[in-house]
Amino acid sequence: MKTFTKILILMFAMFTGSCSDDSNDAMAQATLPGKMYITIDGVSQPATLYDNVATRALVAHLQETPVSVSLNSSGGFEIWGALGFSLPASNEQITAQPGDVILYNGSNICLFYGTNSWSYTRLGHIDGLSENELRSFLKAGESDISVTLSLEPINSGLYQVRADDIHNDTYYNLNGQKVDNPSHGIYIKNGNKVKL
Repeated sequence: MKTFTKILILMFAMFTGSCSDDSNDAMAQATLPGKMYITIDGVSQPATLYDNVATRALVAHLQETPVSVSLNSSGGFEIWGALGFSLPASNEQITAQPGDVILYNGSNICLFYGTNSWSYTRLGHIDGLSENELRSFLKAGESDISVTLSLEPINSGLYQVRADDIHNDTYYNLNGQKVDNPSHGIYIKNGNKVKL
């Protein structure tokens, strides 16, 4: 009887191991897009993705539907909150930098506008924004920030500006609204992002 039990345990281990390998093989063969988009208040910013098992699992979720989360400021360096599902973590001791997109405790996402050292899993990095621009985009210091993660930019006012409405001396904010007297910041002029 003991031999029969050992054989059953061995067969179960082989079966679960082969199922796990099949899902890992499928995930490894999936094409990882280079970018994910983070949308806050109708403005989408691209983030370059790191290639790891957590990011591949996140992309699998995003291929089905965008993920909307509510994040809160914390510690003066990040906004963070629950994803609503877990991802496989591969934590390492790192110092997160402004723009880093981080997985914390397997089920929380952190978007950094400052720095912090901890055991994290890197997911990506928000492209092209300075630390001050990140603080503004991520609504540093605020609570209940509605954030959408997607594989395509979410339609916002920026994309609703028609090309024939754009004139050489006209500036638009990132929500697509005309600005008569632009001051310091990022604007759209002639269909291009400009920094004043």
